[in-house]
Amino acid sequence: MIDQNIPLSQLAEQTAQQFQQRYGRAPKWIAAAPGRVNLIGEHTDYNDGFVFPMAIERYTVIAADRPSVTGRNDINWHCARTNQTASFPLTKPVPKAEPKHWTNYIRGVFAGFQNRGLDAGPLDVLMASTVPLGGGLSSSAALEVATATLIEIVSNQRLERVTKALLCQKAEHDYAGMPCGIMDQFISTLGEQDHLLLLDCRSRAPELVPMTDPGVEVLIVNTNVKHELVGGEYAQRRRQCEEAAKALGVPALRDATADALEGNKGKLDPVAYRRAKHVIGENERTEHAAHGVRASNWPTVGQLMYASHLSLKDDYEVSCAELDAVVEIAHDIGIDGGVYGCRMTGGGFGGCCVALVQTDATKAVAAQIADAYEKRTKIKPTLFVSRPAAGATVVKGGV
Repeated sequence: MIDQNIPLSQLAEQTAQQFQQRYGRAPKWIAAAPGRVNLIGEHTDYNDGFVFPMAIERYTVIAADRPSVTGRNDINWHCARTNQTASFPLTKPVPKAEPKHWTNYIRGVFAGFQNRGLDAGPLDVLMASTVPLGGGLSSSAALEVATATLIEIVSNQRLERVTKALLCQKAEHDYAGMPCGIMDQFISTLGEQDHLLLLDCRSRAPELVPMTDPGVEVLIVNTNVKHELVGGEYAQRRRQCEEAAKALGVPALRDATADALEGNKGKLDPVAYRRAKHVIGENERTEHAAHGVRASNWPTVGQLMYASHLSLKDDYEVSCAELDAVVEIAHDIGIDGGVYGCRMTGGGFGGCCVALVQTDATKAVAAQIADAYEKRTKIKPTLFVSRPAAGATVVKGGV
């Protein structure tokens, strides 16, 4: 019922073997970066607010070596998961692929390093990943950060970690056309084992919050409903938030209060009002949740998660019937059944829910959620458990 996580060491070994089979030699370098789940703090990052993610034990692993033939100046990239291969030249600037092509995430990172005078040179590459695609668990950031980590070890020059995260964010903006906030790249870069990351998205100050209580686990429920964010609803929500902040006379919704929002309600159209209401409330919930995790006050954290989902559903309107079904099922199981709280995670419109569960009840909870969800939606979910994982890792070839 619960999908088992492949340990990073095992996944890296498999990736090296696949590289050997494809290219006829062992890789010289191997880098990895994790996906992430956000415990709470959704759609607050691009409003200069607070987020509370953790890196998960699902990774993108990239193996590489110099080409066996001379005279090349390109990247030859094979994705083992999809069995797709693509090549692109290392001209300056690195050319973009057609819109929505998967290599744009990679190309943007190479371009970012070029702009810093770091040239990775030609490479044969093979990539494998256990981060679900389209599940809201940041497979794109894992790919970007793993690529950046690979370029660091290939060029023998490391960037400061915040600088690396921002380079990857810019790659997603400029090449993939996704106006994402900073959360995904930051947690994939800066994550630490057994810690969540409370991130102030304005100051970019990260605070590691220990989560070592063996009595609780994070259960991720993939609804297996795909979502598409580029150029769509995500960008629209971001514009609506900017309009709301302007109407309230603040630089960003981070600076607005609930009282100010209510006092200026007449200045905002109803949609902008609801968007602002979510962001203001979500920032407060996120800070409270961090206090709850520090104190191992899991019932309080769980209630904040439910409140977050309700706000995302009604005020921000980024949920969907399948996500709501998971949360409703989890709520019905309740604390007595082993569930403290549950909410959608990620951009929305499908993807995953995250649940905070009692460790000794995890298997029973997973079975109940999976059974009830499939009966209600006719869709089979995918479930897995994760402890807070470490961020970007050099597996082979580090300096």
